[in-house]
Amino acid sequence: MIFTADNGPWLSYGDHAGSTGNLREGKATTFEGGVREPAIFRWPGKIPPGATVHEPAMTIDVLPTMARLMGAELPKNLVLDGKDIWPLITARGGAKSPHDALYFFWNRELQAVRSGRWKLHLPHTYPSMTEKKGADGLPGDYRTERIELSLYDLESDPAESKNVAAEHPEIVERLTRLADSARKDIAEAPPAAGSRVDAPSPAGR
Repeated sequence: MIFTADNGPWLSYGDHAGSTGNLREGKATTFEGGVREPAIFRWPGKIPPGATVHEPAMTIDVLPTMARLMGAELPKNLVLDGKDIWPLITARGGAKSPHDALYFFWNRELQAVRSGRWKLHLPHTYPSMTEKKGADGLPGDYRTERIELSLYDLESDPAESKNVAAEHPEIVERLTRLADSARKDIAEAPPAAGSRVDAPSPAGR
């Protein structure tokens, strides 16, 4: 049994929306409030009950993980973005995310890259709530905001409140290179034979 979701709540619906806790923004953004979701995996006898893992993964990882568990062979002519996360699901000691980086898109625009504790937001616009919030099932109003190149340490600042790009130029440079590579690979042109074929989801990959 797998229980999860692909994005955070529609904050515009106010008391009918949901909560992101202290995370920034919500659905329709690539901030943590828009993309960070809990996941619950249950398989008696295989997955230890009550175990908690804080390593990041994505729903793109479900396919290769389930394929391996079922003994199914993945297509050899396609490059999948997902990875086998069975060590994370089973809370294997010392297990780490198999991803060097995770990429967050809105439509075909790459807006953020995460690698380990670091998350780099590329310059982009995003919707943010005005003071007119929704109530009783009716939505409130959004305004358009813009973020410039910003780096956040998600271990110490999951709310993405302090831009530390100036203090860590080497991290910014490394994540920018990853972003440039991802854009060339999947974001700027239709998929070609042998290229990555996972279509960017509304909020993340």
